[in-house]
Amino acid sequence: ITYFLGRGKEFFIRYSERAGRYAPMLGKILEDHGVPRDMIFLAMAESGFVTHAKSHASAVGPWQFIAGTGKRYGLKINWYVDERRDPIKSTIAASKYLKKLYNDFGSWELAHAGYNAGEGKVSRAIKRYKTENFWKIRKGRYFRSETKNYVPKIMALAIIGKNLESFGFKGIEFKDPLDFDEYNVGANTDLMAFAEATGIDFEKIQELNPEIMRWLTPATVESYPLRLPVGSASKVKGCCEKMTFKASEYALYKMKSRSSLKAVARKFKLPITILTELNPIRADRRLKPGTMVTLPFRKGQKFRSKMYADLYEKRRRRRRRRRRGVGYYDRIRIAKHKGKLISNPYQYYVVRKGDTLWDVSRKTGVALNTIIRSNLRLLNGGRMIRAGDRLAIK
Repeated sequence: ITYFLGRGKEFFIRYSERAGRYAPMLGKILEDHGVPRDMIFLAMAESGFVTHAKSHASAVGPWQFIAGTGKRYGLKINWYVDERRDPIKSTIAASKYLKKLYNDFGSWELAHAGYNAGEGKVSRAIKRYKTENFWKIRKGRYFRSETKNYVPKIMALAIIGKNLESFGFKGIEFKDPLDFDEYNVGANTDLMAFAEATGIDFEKIQELNPEIMRWLTPATVESYPLRLPVGSASKVKGCCEKMTFKASEYALYKMKSRSSLKAVARKFKLPITILTELNPIRADRRLKPGTMVTLPFRKGQKFRSKMYADLYEKRRRRRRRRRRGVGYYDRIRIAKHKGKLISNPYQYYVVRKGDTLWDVSRKTGVALNTIIRSNLRLLNGGRMIRAGDRLAIK
């Protein structure tokens, strides 16, 4: 409570403003599934009601489902859609999961802890400490601090959220409650073309259908219930009911060398199944240079646009490993191939305390790869430079 009244006050205000949009409908879904309405504060703690929220562990959506749990509770996750981002479908899934956790552990505190750390972790904690009291388990070291603080965080949000004026929160500008029309469109509907023809902002369609990842509806369904701004469905029926918007504006890629669809999939980080759907060719068949391959991007779009950001993002752990590797050992390996060798050195740099190879390169104006390759007798085996070492630089 102290945090949300102090350093976290701005967070709480933003969460509450978005709660105006989502809490009424999502709270009703929770109640309809036999889960207390107050569980809405778990979503508030998880994502602040941001539908596109994504954690470093690749948990996604307002309820921050990882892929495995989301699929287990009925959410579709594929190239076209990620229903973890759908506030309604993900709330139904969260209701089922929370109810299961409550039935397993008999208390909402442990259910919350299980939602954060996993039910296996909570089961092992109960056995280890021989108690089903979250607050007693919390005193031990088995739960991470994130889980220990998770339950009090949800409680704090609920206490403040239900007593706003008592805690000094007056005049919060709540967003209008979520409301929309539904209109069925066909499979592979080009949503950009649909938006242009109907006069509905494409960004508004994206906002109301956050689970749709791309510029078109899934190819695997007969029809798709598209959410539209209130009052739009009747207008669409009046102007465009007989029009078809089947996607055709696909980007094309011209093969530069003899290769296969598998190679193209790797190049653009695409699922091979999506490429074979668009190109009825065997995945491993060798294609001639000049062959045109249809890509699932829309013509004119940048392949690294926000719509495809999920294809190119790197997991946090991978980035850390890569930074550590290239930082030294891989740098030496690269320099062996790319650095110029000073075969008859006549000038040396004497390493000072605190110097790094990069410092030496910057001070002397000699390329880093050249310094490494010309001093491999010192650096082979991954040895760091030391004060007093003489490095050949010319």
